[in-house]
Amino acid sequence: MIKSIADIDNIRKAKQADLKIRIDANADPTKSGGKIHIMVCGGTGCTSSSSMKIISGLEGLVEAEGLQSDVKIVKTGCFGLCAEGPILMIYPDHIMYTLVQPEDVDEIFESHIKNGVPVKRLLAGDKEAEKIQNALKNVDFFSKQLRIALRNCGAISPEDIDEYIARDGYLALEKVITEMDPEDVVDTIKASQLRGRGGGGFPTGVKWSFAAAQQVAEKYVCCNADEGDPGAFMDRSVLEGDPHSLIEAMAIAGYAIGAKQGYVYVRAEYPIAVERLGIAIKQAEEYGLLGKDILGKGFDFDLEIRLGAGAFVCGEETALMTSVEGKRGEPRPRPPFPAVKGLFGKPTILNNVETYANIPIIILKGAEWFTTIGTEKSKGTKVFAVGGKINNTGLVEIPMGTTLREIIYDIGGGIPNGKHFKAAQTGGPSGGCIPASELDTPIDYDSLIALGSMMGSGGLIVMDEDTCMVDLAKFFLEFTVDESCGKCPPCRIGTKRMLEIVTRITEGKGEPEDLERLEVLAKNIKAAALCGLGQTAPNPVLSTMKYFKDEYMAHVVEKKCPAGVCKSMVKFIIDIDACKRCSICKKNCPVDAISGDKNTPFVIDQDKCVKCGVCMEKCPFKSILKNA
Repeated sequence: MIKSIADIDNIRKAKQADLKIRIDANADPTKSGGKIHIMVCGGTGCTSSSSMKIISGLEGLVEAEGLQSDVKIVKTGCFGLCAEGPILMIYPDHIMYTLVQPEDVDEIFESHIKNGVPVKRLLAGDKEAEKIQNALKNVDFFSKQLRIALRNCGAISPEDIDEYIARDGYLALEKVITEMDPEDVVDTIKASQLRGRGGGGFPTGVKWSFAAAQQVAEKYVCCNADEGDPGAFMDRSVLEGDPHSLIEAMAIAGYAIGAKQGYVYVRAEYPIAVERLGIAIKQAEEYGLLGKDILGKGFDFDLEIRLGAGAFVCGEETALMTSVEGKRGEPRPRPPFPAVKGLFGKPTILNNVETYANIPIIILKGAEWFTTIGTEKSKGTKVFAVGGKINNTGLVEIPMGTTLREIIYDIGGGIPNGKHFKAAQTGGPSGGCIPASELDTPIDYDSLIALGSMMGSGGLIVMDEDTCMVDLAKFFLEFTVDESCGKCPPCRIGTKRMLEIVTRITEGKGEPEDLERLEVLAKNIKAAALCGLGQTAPNPVLSTMKYFKDEYMAHVVEKKCPAGVCKSMVKFIIDIDACKRCSICKKNCPVDAISGDKNTPFVIDQDKCVKCGVCMEKCPFKSILKNA
């Protein structure tokens, strides 16, 4: 139990000595006293790729060699470069290994750990660099990022509160309850111009000030860790890699607005995140950093986890609070807004995990420092989960104002197989598409809205030339229709009608008049839906119609899908001149739609063909063409 400031300072100093070889980027390996720290990614992505077997293998070798006092194995959070996982980082050399498999453990241990010779074939970055130590500084994926919200992910054990404390953890909480009035805390967050990282970007400090102004005894602090956007995993990674930053930030928020109770609403499909957050809450309680009389300063704050069942609508703040109350997750009319009447009818603030992750460092470094990062109206950094048709899928954190081109080509490594970039979807089902013509647009809240998209929580899906934008709009509409809570007719009925029209278009049954119907429906839904889910549901359709109108026209007028994706408008045909009559296509066709032999030209029966594309994939002579 930590009873005073001196107690936590003693823990910090003692643990910093142990972590020095990780904290000091310029540490000399020859002066580490023989100590080695091996960090193995324990995030969801790497765990699913056998990183736990890697940890087990390393621990077995350390024990067998009797090196427990010299080599420390640490299960950490996500490093970000998910496309290259499982990932292993060795200090004090600052050497990262990627695509590590359990069978590689013996070689790494024997060559690097015991003999100091890195295994070059597994190195991240330049495998032939003269100076391998700290070579990551020259890897664009890492060098072009600025980690604030993700500052501890991959750097500490998320299950060791002492490691978090050694990285100045809980120093911000200590500062606010010993040196600052609640009003000072709110003013600091307002001055930082931090905007909510979970949706529309409402100023965080302003939201806190509304709740702080309410003169009632009972208030609440809530965290949205539901994260329902397809392809988004920013908040999950913070919970898995740095859960104490969320706990500390929510306690600071409680102090700032006068709340004694907090709730973290996290989806049950995040088992690792839930487990580590639970461990962190228990540790904070045992240390007296949650509960009664924190640090002996008379401040009380408790924190509980509430599991969500995976309803996308519960990412909307009022629906989330309704779910926390034990009711069916449906949105409520606003006003009154949650800062006035929220959870259990009491003043409540709600932010997402990434927003809270910025709070401690803003308190420590000051609002002025934070405002030096980003653009005029969008300060700080933004975390993106980058996926789709891009080489370096994973988690990136960049200063606001970084261009889409830098994210995709400098950090993301470009488009696979030499394909051309076509568009990027930001903001998930609530967002829109950014075309190639806008590659040099600085990424911030206002520029994305101007393009017909939005920041959202930070999902960024990259599409190449083979993507059909009409089919993409259909995909997101299908998601929205499935996830609508059904409370208001514009969303419940309107999105269903939109989906029917888009489906008709992708099946080659659309008419030019359908495009006008889509626009009218979309604008009415945006104007009349009850909550943000319904109001933003038409965005993928509106943005794709704005930037890719020619594709819609091709579908409804020419009955063609230019990308060759919509099966009803695709034909696979065999180029007789290029065909070698090897019969490979015929043997692999799952529905026996191909006929022919050595003496008879091979042809595809279009009535039998199910458009699976197996014939085209298996043909070694590229004689099968997809004719859209």
